[in-house]
Amino acid sequence: MRVFQHVSDIGDLHKAVQEALEVKGNRFGYKHLGQDKTLLMVFFNSSLRTRLSTQKAAMNLGMNVIVLDVNQGAWKLETERGVVMDGDKSEHLLEAIPVMGCYCDMIGVRSFARFENKQDDYGEKILNQFIKYSGRPVFAMETATVHPLQSFADLITIEEHKKVARPKVVMTWAPHPKALPQAVPNSFAEWMCATDYDFVIACPEGYELDPRFTGRAVIEHDQDKALAGADFVYAKNWSCYADPNYGKVVSKDMGWTVTTEKMALTNNAYFMHCLPVRRNMIVSDDVIESPQSLVIPEAANREISAQVVIKRMLESLNK
Repeated sequence: MRVFQHVSDIGDLHKAVQEALEVKGNRFGYKHLGQDKTLLMVFFNSSLRTRLSTQKAAMNLGMNVIVLDVNQGAWKLETERGVVMDGDKSEHLLEAIPVMGCYCDMIGVRSFARFENKQDDYGEKILNQFIKYSGRPVFAMETATVHPLQSFADLITIEEHKKVARPKVVMTWAPHPKALPQAVPNSFAEWMCATDYDFVIACPEGYELDPRFTGRAVIEHDQDKALAGADFVYAKNWSCYADPNYGKVVSKDMGWTVTTEKMALTNNAYFMHCLPVRRNMIVSDDVIESPQSLVIPEAANREISAQVVIKRMLESLNK
């Protein structure tokens, strides 16, 4: 595996989950794969779970790890070709990327949507330059449009906790004071659509996601109707995808907050969220603190999803 960005990159999901459970039971059993290998983690944006879990996963595999926070201590990077660099950016990404590739065996990239140009965001300009010019295997640690390590961890968590073979999974939009990218919901939708789960997306009108990610999902604008009989409730905010409101907040309707009353409509569902979460906007205190909340096990599985991806990339390198 040279690139990890979409669910299709991981292959058979049943095999991927089984491998994840094997890794979880023997985290340090594959150290020989990463011996004398270096992972470079490049962050254009802030991180807590992604940084810690991915670094831990690489260390479990015996790798050396370098972390580069592009906006703290590195030269400011220009990303556009043809620009006269007479401003505050001292280095171009087209030189920086191959240089980074000289110092490592594998690269993880985190770069959020800027909401300045939809075409640039959904064209994954930053990630694709790393794939094209680094000469190294590259995996997404959340990009402008996707967060596959999160969604893989979500899938592992659902498989560990599901009580029926084909659970009803509902991803519901919830209010937030800021405009957030669509990366997490895009990936979650893409991964859920690759399963045989009963999958529903609940959102206000105008918040429909890119159909390329939502696929076979049922889109429901009545949250209560969507939640009825749910086995898992995945709450997440995202800004508008559709033009002319791309990247904008057009609703902060607190009626979409996931509360105890909302969860009572479900089949005693588990609550999930990728974190960090705005309490009493996205979800009430009582729900996130309840025994049905999976947010901590879900976050813990980020180490496992990252370790499976890095392990597969190392196996490809070692062939």
